[in-house]
Order: sequence, then C-alpha cells, then structure tokens
Amino acid sequence: NVTSVDPNGPAGAYSFEPIDQTSGAVAPPVAGHPVMEFLLQLHTDMFLGLPGMLFLGLMGLMLVVAVVSGVVLYAPFMRRLPFGTVRAAKAARTRWLDYHNLLGVVAAAWLLVVGATGVVNTLATPILAYWKNTALKELTVAYDAPAPTGERASLDAAVERAKQALPGKTLQFVAFPGTDYSTDHHYAVFFHGDTPLTTHLTTPALIDARTGALAAVAPTPWYVKALSLSQPLHFGDYGGLGLKILWALLDLATIFILASGLYLWLGTGMSRKDLTIWAIFGAPVAVFVLSLTGLIGALLGDGVWDAVFSTLLASTVIVTVWALIRRRR
Repeated sequence: NVTSVDPNGPAGAYSFEPIDQTSGAVAPPVAGHPVMEFLLQLHTDMFLGLPGMLFLGLMGLMLVVAVVSGVVLYAPFMRRLPFGTVRAAKAARTRWLDYHNLLGVVAAAWLLVVGATGVVNTLATPILAYWKNTALKELTVAYDAPAPTGERASLDAAVERAKQALPGKTLQFVAFPGTDYSTDHHYAVFFHGDTPLTTHLTTPALIDARTGALAAVAPTPWYVKALSLSQPLHFGDYGGLGLKILWALLDLATIFILASGLYLWLGTGMSRKDLTIWAIFGAPVAVFVLSLTGLIGALLGDGVWDAVFSTLLASTVIVTVWALIRRRR
C-alpha cells in the first residue's frame, strides 16, 4: 500500500493505493462491506476524530477498572459457593448474579487484554506524533521546507534503496511525505519480519524525498511496538477463523456481563458458610492463566499452534458450558 495525503485537503484524509509488487501496476482496491465499515469507524472514533478516540480510550480504561473491581468483589459473593455454581431454582436476581459472576471471572483475562489494548489503540495519533517529534526530529533539522511534489525522487528507487538497507525483511507499506507515518521530507518505507510475532512489528527506512538517499533506518521505540502489538490483540485477527469465532462468543459474553451488571447494581450478598480463598479463586485463576496464555501464544505461534492456543482461550467457553450444565442448583 502507498499512503499519501493531499496537502490542501482536510487533516487526516489519506489516500491508500495498493500496488501489485509483481508488476508495479495499481491493484484493484478491496472494498469492505458498508455496514462493517460503519461499525469499524463507530468503534474507532465515533466519527469524531481524535476527540472520539480519546473518549473511547477513557471508556476502555473504565472497563479495565470495572474488571479489576469485579474480580475483587468476586470473593465476597462466592465465598460460600463452589466455583461455577448457578442456582437455577432461586429467584431471578440470584440466577443473574451467578451468571454474571461465572461469565465475568472466566472472561477476565480476555476482557483485561482487550480493554487495555483498546486504550493503547485510541492513543495511536499522539503516540505517532510523539515518535515523529522526538525520534525523527533530528532528521528534519536540515530542511527549510517540504520537498515539492515535482522535485521528489523516484518512489521505485526509494523502495529499492530501502530494501538494500533492510535485507531479509518483507515490504509492508510506503508512506509519502507529510503523513502520520513519515516526516515532511522523507518517504517512509515500512518492513516487517517473517515470524508470527514480527509480522506485527514494523521497521521503517527513511528515504530523502529529494535525493532518494537513505536518511536512516529508524527502529521503532517500545511505545510504537506496544501500539503495533495492541492492534491484533484487540481485534483478534491473528489466529485464524477459530480465534475469530471465540472473539465473537466472548464479545457476546461481555454484552451479557455488562447488562447483568446493570441489573444487579443494587444486589446484596449471600449468607452461607464461607469457603477458603483458594476454593474461591483457584478455578478462576486457572482459567485466567489458560486464556491469557492462549491470547499471547496465538500471537507468537502459527499453523497448528494457532489451534493449540485457541483451544486454551476456548477454556473460557468450555468452563462456562460445564458450569451451566453441572453446577445448576
């Protein structure tokens, strides 16, 4: 993809042009479904740009706080009940409480990861701006003004020069001068590695837009790497179809957790013999570790490992189904 911006256009309006690497011809764009495109934009910034992203980041932070507080409150509510108990014969509020506790505690790891990475994703614009204004600032000191369009070096030559500087890496995209991913004076040619993890980590080669010379290879700092890794961990698009199905199921579980939490807002405690801390948190901790291992492992592995780690993440679903079948009272 070649990313460019109209210098006279609105801020943040970019053009993405896919190029066929085998022929150099412009590849046909792949249009997304209008409904999905609408939902993605709504989820990203609510059509409000940076203010909308920051607002959603605040909501994500509140989600993380809610999950942590829910885990803390899990003990008082479950100190007299075995893990996974659903008292189906009790009043509606009691049943909702048991469903809420069960789904909330088995999905805690996934909720924390998705919530935290969502917060990081909403900070993409300030993170990239900080990177440009600090790590890349010294590369722009020698220039008085951006290179005029008619005086820019060949893009093809810039890409070839970048490939020489980063052998063994795979070309991912090229950013024109003036975009978020480059400076006003350089082509930024981004490459990624070939392992399941490094495919999500990019390294840019900055090419002088006037001369076509290599200006620098700029390894991204930790905060840009965190942004790169937060995207697959938030959207669940790195482990194949199985992981996507699990993501959808956990999304539905989250909606139920939120709805039942509102319903139980004024709920009260229980009154039976207390269990030990280990009896209360033993199974939830095991599910937490399994699901967190599945989340991270699927990002690091590939092929058969995707299936293995997706199965670990599926422990949230398996335990929930088991509890609903075996722990009903």
